Amino acid sequence: MVKTNPFGALAAVGGALVAVGLLVLMLVVVEVRPAEATFPGNPGRIAHMSDQDGDLEIYTIDPTGGTPVQLTHNTTNESFPDYSPNGREIAYAANDDTAPFESEIYKIDATGGTPFQVTNNDTYDDHPSYSPDGRMIAYTTDDGKDAEIYTIPHNGGKPVKLTDNAFSVDRNPSWGSGP
Repeated sequence: MVKTNPFGALAAVGGALVAVGLLVLMLVVVEVRPAEATFPGNPGRIAHMSDQDGDLEIYTIDPTGGTPVQLTHNTTNESFPDYSPNGREIAYAANDDTAPFESEIYKIDATGGTPFQVTNNDTYDDHPSYSPDGRMIAYTTDDGKDAEIYTIPHNGGKPVKLTDNAFSVDRNPSWGSGP
């Protein structure tokens, strides 16, 4: 006659239940989140700068190719386009006619139209980057001595200086999302 230990069987079943419970708890605690890419959704048009008309202008093109659409039309140079998170606007830097080495931040509808001037100062502003909610733009300001990072509301207003490193170069902000 074989003796069995009922407590050993209960311990095995209890251990299995604890293991399953811990696994379920881990799945509940570990939050499944989507990847944090530049923008969610399907790919849209690509904004770029090109000098195909003689000076740098802002264009968009379909990601599969095709004919570029010219958004800006003037005799000054536009550069560093950045789409707003909703894809409806593009911020960019443009040389100001008042001085050869002065540039401001502008924005334009992604389908073209009349540009809106976001910054207005006597320095070289470039490399705009929209905030994830689209309400702010980060950019670089270079006064000839050093370059610093600023933010400004997307419709203009008072800029906020984020960096202050004398005689150094802080450039090319890129606004991310997340914590």
